[in-house]
Amino acid sequence: MLDFESLIFNIDINRSAIPHAGSLLVAEPFLRERYFHHSVICLVDYEERGSAMGIVLNNRTSYTLQDLLPSVTASVTIPVYCGGPMSCERLYFVHTLGDLIPSSREIVDGLYIGGDFDTMISIVNDGYALEGSMRFFIGYSGWGVEQLDEELRKNVWAVTDIPSVSDLLRGEEDPYWHRIVRSMGAPYRGWLYHPRNLQSN
Repeated sequence: MLDFESLIFNIDINRSAIPHAGSLLVAEPFLRERYFHHSVICLVDYEERGSAMGIVLNNRTSYTLQDLLPSVTASVTIPVYCGGPMSCERLYFVHTLGDLIPSSREIVDGLYIGGDFDTMISIVNDGYALEGSMRFFIGYSGWGVEQLDEELRKNVWAVTDIPSVSDLLRGEEDPYWHRIVRSMGAPYRGWLYHPRNLQSN
């Protein structure tokens, strides 16, 4: 017989997983902070006992790229996501296009951030299929010296590797979080029983 109380409220986290640029931070299910509830963050930079930067991948905003950039003339509406609470006046983009966008920076094999802005606009306006290959974000998530390490010690986040770069920029919101949690295996299956809104129980 399943012990549901243990299954649901156990949030023990595998502490052997070492964060690094390109790893994912998966919010524990009780985290209710506005920007990070059921969020999945891709670490862009990480220094042990130092600072860190990441992008929340799955929190869609009401903005479109056309709202923010008049130079975007693509006929297909392009969503914009909230990368975090810092520098919300700045636009970031994460992609899998590599050298197709000069000056982009590789985060991990096959995944890049930024690059030549004019080239990106041209790719968008030419109608390139962006789902799965490029995603746009307002702001980023940042941690001061040892701040992320302290949050990891408090089990705020689980650390995992990207299960599939080709799927990383697909999906959004709660289903995205659930998909990543499922990829983390049996130790985390209890997380899947938590609704995004506790009042829905």
